[in-house]
Amino acid sequence: MTTQATAPPSTTSGAPGGRALTVAVLSLMGATLFWAGNYVVGAAAVETIDPVSLVWLRWVIAVVPLLALAQWLERPDWRALLRQWPWIVGLSALGMIAYTWLLYVALEYTPPFNASLINAFNPALIVLMAVLLLGDRMTARKVVGVALALVGVLVVISGGDIAAVFRTGVGTGELFMVSAVCVWTAYTIAGRMSPTLPPVSSTALQAVVAVVVMAPVTFAMGGPTLPPSSGSLWALLFIAVFPSVLSYLLWNRALEVIPASSAGVFMNLVTVYVAAFTVLSGGRITVPEAVGGVLVITGVVLTNVQRRIRPGAATTRPG
Repeated sequence: MTTQATAPPSTTSGAPGGRALTVAVLSLMGATLFWAGNYVVGAAAVETIDPVSLVWLRWVIAVVPLLALAQWLERPDWRALLRQWPWIVGLSALGMIAYTWLLYVALEYTPPFNASLINAFNPALIVLMAVLLLGDRMTARKVVGVALALVGVLVVISGGDIAAVFRTGVGTGELFMVSAVCVWTAYTIAGRMSPTLPPVSSTALQAVVAVVVMAPVTFAMGGPTLPPSSGSLWALLFIAVFPSVLSYLLWNRALEVIPASSAGVFMNLVTVYVAAFTVLSGGRITVPEAVGGVLVITGVVLTNVQRRIRPGAATTRPG
């Protein structure tokens, strides 16, 4: 986003038809593929564009398509929506600005696969915070899931030596990525506490806020840093269009057929896709990364499967 993103309730009743279900599943796979691409392409983009400029340019390019998409899909009452400006500003500060900036800073120091594995812990942390802050019920399954996911993250950031985390701390990239996860958790909890807002319209207005707020910051820092090559330009355009706009379209279209609680499991594909990109690009996945990834995904599935999500509440996405 983020990501990021709220989920509307399913609008269909009864079991979906075979073709509709197939299209919905393919839409979810496409949305998560584009969000996974944000890690890989984002890592390449920050080699030539500083994170502050990248965040601002991303939303500058994405904001008009998002507004058009919101009008097309939801036809919202914009005046009524703007009356919720404190929530929109707060959510934008967390999800559109802070999370996205932390993610891109992390990608300056840590590989995309590591970042995606740490981010995969997000749903489990959200479950834990919802129990502590919102009064959600904690079950034995959730306890086991959160514990497994946490151990998995520690395995990843420590390279398999968990004790090293307590002796020497974690790397810069891992620290920024853990911070990003915490910020996205706050964004999601705030989304659940907020009034029910049309998801795409809310996202579009949050993007507007991000553009306005980040503009003076970007220029004060001597930016924006514009793409210095055609490769950097294409990377920026990919980030601004695919994970920022098209993923929301595919995701929300799929939720017309598949319940949000079931669709959430597809978020685990982000890490799988990033792993595939890593291997295809000649990178290697270490044993601690593989073991940690399995633990994180298993824990997330345990904490989230069959979990009801309030319509309109913010759901996890990888940015």
